[in-house]
Amino acid sequence: MDTNIGSLDSSKSPTCSDVGCLPSNGVVSTIQTSAVPLNSAEATLGRHLARRLVQIGVTDVFSVPGDFNLTLLDHLIAEPGLNLVGCCNELNAGYAADGYARARGVGACVVTFTVGGLSVLNAIAGACSENLPIICIVGGPNSNDYGTNRILHHTIGLPDFSQELRCFQTVTCYQAVVNNLEDAHELIDTAISTALKESKPVYISVSCNLPAIPHPTFSREPVPFSLSPKLSNQMGLDVAVEAAVQFLNKAVKPVMVGGPKLRVAKACNAFVELADSCGYALAVMPSAKGLVPEDHPHFIGTYWGAVSTAFCAEIVESADAYLFAGPIFNDYSSVGYSLLLKREKAIIVQPDRVTIGNGPSFGCVLMKDFLVTLSKRLKCNTTAYENYHRIYVGEGHPLKSEPNEALRVNVLFQHVQKMLSGETAVIAETGDSWFNCQKLKLPPGCGYEFQMQYGSIGWSVGATLGYAQAVPKKRVIACIGDGSFQVTAQDISTMIRCGQKTIIFLINNGGYTIEVEIHDGPYNVIKNWNYTALVDAIHNGEGNCWTTKVRCEEELIEAIKTATGDKKDSLCFIEVLVHKDDTSKELLEWGSRVSAANSRPPNPQ
Repeated sequence: MDTNIGSLDSSKSPTCSDVGCLPSNGVVSTIQTSAVPLNSAEATLGRHLARRLVQIGVTDVFSVPGDFNLTLLDHLIAEPGLNLVGCCNELNAGYAADGYARARGVGACVVTFTVGGLSVLNAIAGACSENLPIICIVGGPNSNDYGTNRILHHTIGLPDFSQELRCFQTVTCYQAVVNNLEDAHELIDTAISTALKESKPVYISVSCNLPAIPHPTFSREPVPFSLSPKLSNQMGLDVAVEAAVQFLNKAVKPVMVGGPKLRVAKACNAFVELADSCGYALAVMPSAKGLVPEDHPHFIGTYWGAVSTAFCAEIVESADAYLFAGPIFNDYSSVGYSLLLKREKAIIVQPDRVTIGNGPSFGCVLMKDFLVTLSKRLKCNTTAYENYHRIYVGEGHPLKSEPNEALRVNVLFQHVQKMLSGETAVIAETGDSWFNCQKLKLPPGCGYEFQMQYGSIGWSVGATLGYAQAVPKKRVIACIGDGSFQVTAQDISTMIRCGQKTIIFLINNGGYTIEVEIHDGPYNVIKNWNYTALVDAIHNGEGNCWTTKVRCEEELIEAIKTATGDKKDSLCFIEVLVHKDDTSKELLEWGSRVSAANSRPPNPQ
């Protein structure tokens, strides 16, 4: 990926192997700007905001119209490099910006004041938890209404416009309320640059009467739009590396594990460089799947405690030293706090901090700098990988199906595996798809995304829309449960309207299976829909869309053949009917452990 984010071609997927990363050095040396003065009709606040989005690589903005943002939408549409994608609701627009940011490095959505802002808030919270830079733009009240004690529509009926702002303060790293033209340029640029620098969402409210008004500050770019690089404290870096070298070089069978914060640290390449040089067995945490190439010669799989891929946990947990780069140890990733790890054996590398064993801890040390420097100092030690290779027994294939036997989920994913290539990407919805997709072996270049920290059911529909819009040359394969699909199904229509060619496997097992395995009850049973008929109705003969139901392996094989053959340029919706109790063994184990963690009695007072 070029250092100038604005040089991204919307028709191309990012070339940087740091999936969804911004430039590898974390610096936008000068985001593309133009010295050509604009005529007064174009030098408006709305066009300035639109140009800034294009300059940072956003060529698609996901929106829902409302009376406070309509004029702003006019000016976004007028920008030649910007495409407005209208979504069915604000929640999906936010999820789409999330998926787009994962593929492109930054995303944007536009909604209306409060009634739209509070609807998109859940998606922005998820993006915040996953360290994704999203520019969330809200069409705000008329500038003349501020300070007048008036009551406006789309509010809770109080003469106070700050409710939406206060909500966004908890899930964004910067908030800009643009209600005059004099400081609009500065506020917008500060918000966007802060999103890129912090890799978090930001909130920009633009008064509804301002987007069409020209102002001299919008006629040209008076200040280059640039970000200062983050730098390590050199002395701290040297001491941290020296301590890590002594810690790891005396270990007999050290391992290394990649975590989800590799993305925000822009350290994926550095992590692989370290793996190349040190020879350690290499694993990833579940939410880091797709950030590290799985064809690496020392890759041993996903480390997820008791539900790890085969033999991975045994190697990691029996190691006498482990380096975790960018981990998040929450109750989900730790399988109900059941990981068999010891702090005194661990080096924990966060985006700007390194902790060795029980101490010391070194701040102002960037992960990328630390890993690159460490790779030049470590002895090569392949003991842990050799142990893995020695004990590994290849996974067996699912039992062969009898003719027309009811389809099993493990058979479904055996066929999904065969579909993967460097031209595909996998989106896994919250639920059993987490566990089944974790077992997929990703070929080089194959994208992979899921939302583990926030775990919002329904996320994948909007995220699939956004991801596919960001990298149109990849074919997205989305695995979505029926319960999750019911939350956000509407924006299948937006996928069709945008001409996307995604393949959606709708896994219909009659309920919230992941919740069943944590704690069952009648609330986990949902009304069954005729999902293919629903998508046919949404399709309504406009655009390219093909649907089918499959009940057995023979029908699945035929459906995949059609989806990858005659219908390769269509959105393909394959409803897979399976038994309600057909789950992965990993979900059964994980669910029982998370349930135990959730049901711990109160400590005695």
